[in-house]
Amino acid sequence: MDSQQETTSRKRHGIGGIGWAVIGAVFFGSLLAIGILPRLSQRSELQAAVKEASTVPSVNVITPRRAAATTNLELPGSVVPLNQTTIYARSTGYLRRWYVDIGDRVRSGQLLAEIDSPDTDQQVLQAKAELAQAQANVSQTRANLAKAISDLKQARANLLIARQTWQRWQVLVKQGAVAQQEADTRYATYQANLANVEAAQNTVNSNSANIKAAQANVYASQANFQRYTVLQSYKKVTAPFSGVITARNVNTGVLISAGSGNTNTSNTTNTNTSNTSLYTIAAYDKLDVNVNVPQSLSSSLQTAQTAEITVKELPQQVFKGKVVRTSNAIDPNTRTLLTQLEVQNSNATLRPGMYATVKFAIDRTDSPFVVPDSALVVNAGGTQVATVTKDQKVHYQKVAVGRDYGTEVEITSGLTGNESLIATPTVDETEGLRVQPVAEKNDPKTR
Repeated sequence: MDSQQETTSRKRHGIGGIGWAVIGAVFFGSLLAIGILPRLSQRSELQAAVKEASTVPSVNVITPRRAAATTNLELPGSVVPLNQTTIYARSTGYLRRWYVDIGDRVRSGQLLAEIDSPDTDQQVLQAKAELAQAQANVSQTRANLAKAISDLKQARANLLIARQTWQRWQVLVKQGAVAQQEADTRYATYQANLANVEAAQNTVNSNSANIKAAQANVYASQANFQRYTVLQSYKKVTAPFSGVITARNVNTGVLISAGSGNTNTSNTTNTNTSNTSLYTIAAYDKLDVNVNVPQSLSSSLQTAQTAEITVKELPQQVFKGKVVRTSNAIDPNTRTLLTQLEVQNSNATLRPGMYATVKFAIDRTDSPFVVPDSALVVNAGGTQVATVTKDQKVHYQKVAVGRDYGTEVEITSGLTGNESLIATPTVDETEGLRVQPVAEKNDPKTR
């Protein structure tokens, strides 16, 4: 009986263990189902999203930024003298002596050279003699006129006597005191005296005209004399203004031909070649700086605007310049506007011909946008940028380009500033393509 009870007790204990095991398995199975099923669902969704993302290309996007309100515009310039001229000979002869050489500072009116011109001296003497002769002719003509006037007066007096005599003889003929022939003789004498008066009057008129002609000849001779006198004065070559001699093209003894186009550019050898270019002189106190401003920036510059001028060879000096004039016309070959700046150069630090850098400070009321040059697309449709729309599709927008800074360019029109631009568009980003925009880390608007 005890063995039967023990067996019954073991059966009871065995059934209890299995039940608990089943209950535990069900419990843990429920927990497992609750934890795994959502994970499986999430994994499926993640795999679907990854699969979808793998089919949509990612692109780096940036946002255009505004350029600074004040910008510096640096352009190359050329230093030129405000006043420069080449001095030519006006008198023909041999160079007697030169007094200044290249680099010499001269003042206005200073004697630079002398020309020996004997032909001109003789022409002056001849013109002076011709003037004296013309003046003597005027005096002779005036004397002739005075004599003609006296003859006219005498002829008029003779005419008066002859007329009175004829009138008396007419009365005597009527009275029968004298013959008619005697009266006719008196009438003929009267007619002869009348003709003498007319001849004397014509002589007076002729002499008056001769005086005018002789006086005109005096004026012509005087003008000719003055012309040769002026030409004689050109034997002394003087400086037209104060400045620096930049070239000397003649030597002592060279033949100078006034009005000749031949030039002798050698200033080291003595030749007898005709030469009318004697010196080149330039004023250094004030200099001009010529700058070719691009058409796109020409409207930004105004007369009286200041600028800083620097020269590479003078690194420690900055010169102040002022815009004084422009050509008011765009060069069709270079599409630039010639602009001249005036700079003071009292100490002669700057020299004509120097290459300079001109920096303008330009204030802009409506600053353009700035984008990397890699964002531009240039094709048959013009200059464009690739934008990403709100529905994440590629759209090409036409823009107008302003200044080029090298790595960046200004966009003067075509953008509002809120666009997302593809930083480096390729041929794969076609119009309407769906993309995944990714903001670049160096985009200032994402910081």
